[in-house]
Order: sequence, then structure tokens, then C-alpha cells
Amino acid sequence: MREVKVPAFAKVNLRLDVLGKRPDGFHELRTIFQTISLYDEVRLRPSTKPGISLVIQGNQSLAQEPVKKNLVYRAIDLLRRELGIRQGVEVQLWKAIPAGRGLGGGSSDAAAALTGYLRLTGKDLPAAKLIEIAASLGADVPFFLLGGRALGVNKGDEIYPLADIPEQAVLVVSPRDIHVPTPDAYRWLRAPRLTKPAATPKLWGFCALSWSAQGNGLSNDFERPVFRRYPRLGQIKRDLLRLGATEALLAGSGSAVIGLFPSPAKARRAAVGFPQDQTFVCETISRDRYARLVEGASVKRSRRR
Repeated sequence: MREVKVPAFAKVNLRLDVLGKRPDGFHELRTIFQTISLYDEVRLRPSTKPGISLVIQGNQSLAQEPVKKNLVYRAIDLLRRELGIRQGVEVQLWKAIPAGRGLGGGSSDAAAALTGYLRLTGKDLPAAKLIEIAASLGADVPFFLLGGRALGVNKGDEIYPLADIPEQAVLVVSPRDIHVPTPDAYRWLRAPRLTKPAATPKLWGFCALSWSAQGNGLSNDFERPVFRRYPRLGQIKRDLLRLGATEALLAGSGSAVIGLFPSPAKARRAAVGFPQDQTFVCETISRDRYARLVEGASVKRSRRR
């Protein structure tokens, strides 16, 4: 039986500026996304049974939630409706990216499901329509159709490619006992209300950074309010710097914290300093490499047992 496997890579935000709250209730963002090598895997194959069967492994709490709430299920359901396909599909989601840590695992899974289902069915969609479907699932889902280093504006759903930076070793520290709900993080931020398009000195600095291929100047507007409520996350950042990170940063709205290191060996040595947390030694992935890894994902014939 035909089976498609697609990796779903995590992301970090090298820069995350919240300019304010818009009249429609969403926040106006300027962010720089970067893919890293930590990944989940989405596996799809046709089914003789109707509908979508989704099995989740590697995350027990996620597996216990109603499957129709999962972004993978929702992504495939939207595509089936768009393409008018009635044949059933079996999906397995293998989780390695910790959920609710600001690493974009759920959004990446959704993008991988979109890509994988199109490959499984041999169908195609105009890029604009695929991006529209992706954006309806979540603001950062469109980024995962592209990967590499990219600029996100608007709600973070309007994506433009940026020059890739040289490969960089990344240590992700994910506290087991701290979860930061994104709506809470936005509320703590107390972003100003926007009544006209944002034009601030902060925005001009962001524009200059976006044109740079150096990748310097990590910053995240969520750090101050989140660290105030979870001091240990601030301590993790300080420890990463003490253990040799050239830069360190809260991942998204948290609760993972990342450190950039001169080499994977130094990142591995630093990981030993966080025995009570989950740690992942990763590397940044360029857009070309991302495309090769995702587009070259395996398609094989598997024998049902």
C-alpha cells in the first residue's frame, strides 16, 4: 500500500516584535522565522474505510484530545473538501517537538499534512490557494510550507523569504513543568492599540535587520512579561549564556528557551547543565535544504500486517 512520510520541522523566532493590537483584535507582528532540525513526522496512506483516521504517538496528552481538534486532522479535512475527495486516509503523527513550547510543532504538523496529502493523492493546488488554506489553520502555518529563514508580517501569516544565515548549532531547553498559554502571554504584554499603520523607530531597525544575512540581534518582546511571571525561564537564558551560548532567547511566547552555540559539541556539553529539563541539540536549516528534506520525503509501498 502506498505510504507517504513527511518531516515536520520546528521553528524558532530569531526576532519577535509585537507592534500593537489591531482594531480587528489581532496583534500586528514583525518576526523572523528560522527552521531548526528538530522534527515530528506525519505518515499518510489510503484507507478502505471512509473519513480520516488519526493516531498520535509520542505525546500522550495530545493523543487523548479529540482528534477533530488536531491541526493535522483539520488540514486534511480542508483539503479533502477543497479537492472533492471521498476516499478515506490513515494518518500517523509521531511527535518529538514538545507541545506548547513556542516551537511551532502543531503548525508544522499541519503544513506537513497538507504537503503529504497532496503527494499521496497526486493532486495539486495553486500556491496561493494552499497558502490561504494554511493561514486559515494558524498564523504561522504558511511559513512551514517554505521553511528556512523568513520574514513574517501582519499576524505573522504574511511570509517573505530572507537570506539564509550560515548553519548554526542550537540548543533547545524545554522545561517539563512550565507551560505558557499564548493568550496569557499576549495579555501580559499589554501591547498598545493601533489606530493607524505602525511606523516606529523599532520598525526601521527591524527592516535593517531583515536585510542582513548575519542573523545578529536576537530579541523577543515576550521575554520581559513572561520572565517576570516565570523567573526560572530567565535563569535558563542566563545559564545558557554562562555555558557558552553566543546568544539566547525565549522561543516564541515560551516556555522553551534556545541558545546559539559555536558548534554542536559545545551545545551538547551545555545540555548536561539542564538535567531536569528536556534538551535538544539541533541546527538551523536553510530554505534549500528544507525543500530537499520535505519534497524528498519518502513515498513507498508498504505491506499491511
